[in-house]
Amino acid sequence: MLERVLGEGLRRGGDLAEVFAEDRRSTSARLEDGRVEELTSGRDRGAGIRVVVGDSVGFAHTADLSEPGLLAAAAAASAAARGTGEGARTVALERGRRDGATTSPASAAKRDKVELLRRADDAARAASGAIRQVGVTYGDGRRRVLVANSDGLLATDETARTRLAVQVVASGDTGMQTGFESVANTVGFELFDDHPPEDVAGTAARRALVKLAARPAPSGTLPVVLAKGSGGVLFHEACGHGLEADLVAKGASVFAGRRGEQVASPLVTLVDDGTVSQQWGTSAIDDEGHPASRNVLIEDGVLTGYMRDLLRGRSEGASSGNGRRQSYRHLPMVRMTNTFLLAGEDDPDDIVSSTERGVFVARLGGGQVNTATGDFVFGMAESYLIEDGRITAPLREGNLIGNGPDVLRAIDAVGRDFALSPGGGTCGKDGQGVPVGLGQPTLRVAAITVGGTAR
Repeated sequence: MLERVLGEGLRRGGDLAEVFAEDRRSTSARLEDGRVEELTSGRDRGAGIRVVVGDSVGFAHTADLSEPGLLAAAAAASAAARGTGEGARTVALERGRRDGATTSPASAAKRDKVELLRRADDAARAASGAIRQVGVTYGDGRRRVLVANSDGLLATDETARTRLAVQVVASGDTGMQTGFESVANTVGFELFDDHPPEDVAGTAARRALVKLAARPAPSGTLPVVLAKGSGGVLFHEACGHGLEADLVAKGASVFAGRRGEQVASPLVTLVDDGTVSQQWGTSAIDDEGHPASRNVLIEDGVLTGYMRDLLRGRSEGASSGNGRRQSYRHLPMVRMTNTFLLAGEDDPDDIVSSTERGVFVARLGGGQVNTATGDFVFGMAESYLIEDGRITAPLREGNLIGNGPDVLRAIDAVGRDFALSPGGGTCGKDGQGVPVGLGQPTLRVAAITVGGTAR
């Protein structure tokens, strides 16, 4: 049947036809202030069909997985590809539907998932009487995909992902302060064997309570030490997107045309790796059916390559396994998987002790970046002042403001304590969101602008 559908896609001519079929089951639960506010299950399945004719792309998606339904989608994608000129056009043959009340994709019963929420809530409130609000969210999903194309590829994969997140609000003399922590892996309910909900909630509560005694963050250009783990979001945003080949081809990346150049400190080696066991961005294949792989993007400060999807790979040699899509309703595009800086040789304690005055960032918050220029702004969700080589007072939330290439060049110490972020994240690009992992060792940026309120 797949051969007939692909044949229909190319019946009027073309360079490539592709079928991406997906079956996704999910469960989510949310607790607010001791009450379960949401408990839902869903199932979503369908197929997206892509036809490539020269520089034109036609795409159709359908929830009808019968042969007539797929043949109709293939014909629509073919017609769209031949009628667009350059660019892409999407045709929705049938609105995808989400069925409710399906069996959980994980082995645990729903009551066990609700019990997780209550355990996290109890642990957060037990941390202090200053805790005023607690919100806990749980989610899991099981995703089966099949990819076939006219080059002869046929691949399948099945992944399970589980996540728990806790947000806490504490009240004190300085007003209301928030703390957040999450844990997420490409595993089932066994996630909580190694990451009990009490630990997640305890970290979130501690972050909120610490801020009750925080002082305003300094302002100006200072050395900044990023703690191992979640600081990797800075490099995901500030330079990772700029190394995606579709943005490079459009001239929308500050790294375009710089392969082989020294773009970072010699201490920096940046890797994107979709094969790291159990990480949030891990899978056996990407969403175009190519095996996930380990790609060294910057090695010893030298730009060595870009991340590529199938279309970029056909013209540049091979896909790097970075073709990803949010669902069968979306076209694939070049996306990161698990992106991180490798460990160096410095002692993490020495990095701090050799910093006379600066800021220690234990956890970065959200941010934004202009990939064409590399300029970025990131929030500091948990940070401390460094004075005379010691981590001292906690700081209220402030911003890190800078430029990706400048920051890469300004890294002057890289620790040997590499860690991946336990929480993972959702990366947004062109309206699509996909799960990604990130991480880095303790490192120091010699000079970066800190946007605080202290004078």
